[in-house]
Amino acid sequence: MKKELLAIHGKFQSIMRLTRELDKAPRNFGTGDLLSHSEIHLIEIIGDNENLSVTDIGNLLGITKGAVSQNLKKLEAKGFSEKKTDPENLSRSIVTLTSKGYTAYYSHKHWHETMDGGFAKYLDDMDKKDIDVVIRFMEKIEDFLERRVRSDI
Repeated sequence: MKKELLAIHGKFQSIMRLTRELDKAPRNFGTGDLLSHSEIHLIEIIGDNENLSVTDIGNLLGITKGAVSQNLKKLEAKGFSEKKTDPENLSRSIVTLTSKGYTAYYSHKHWHETMDGGFAKYLDDMDKKDIDVVIRFMEKIEDFLERRVRSDI
């Protein structure tokens, strides 16, 4: 079993390294502007959902309204999103994508559809038992990372 644990550890380290590389590398999603990983995924959240407020976005992402607002300011400055007053509740602002934002949104969706290497199909074809194993494993990794982030070492 020692050999298998080393293989799992090696794959985990490789995934972490690749994730850091992806997070660092801004990409062009058909607009001529470079967008960070967090920016394109914020665009994805807005594009996938209608009538979201800053609070709604924070709740979906599990981050504060302040963090959402800071990220939205960057997107607004680049011309990808805008806030509009909710006609049904004048004290609430709705976040929407601009046409440039929708260009990036659809380009990102297209990338997922064509570049995922069959990953979505692989997940769709998994049976419930295997999915449960993967979810439990990912929960253990998440717990480990949460504890690591909060530790002093």
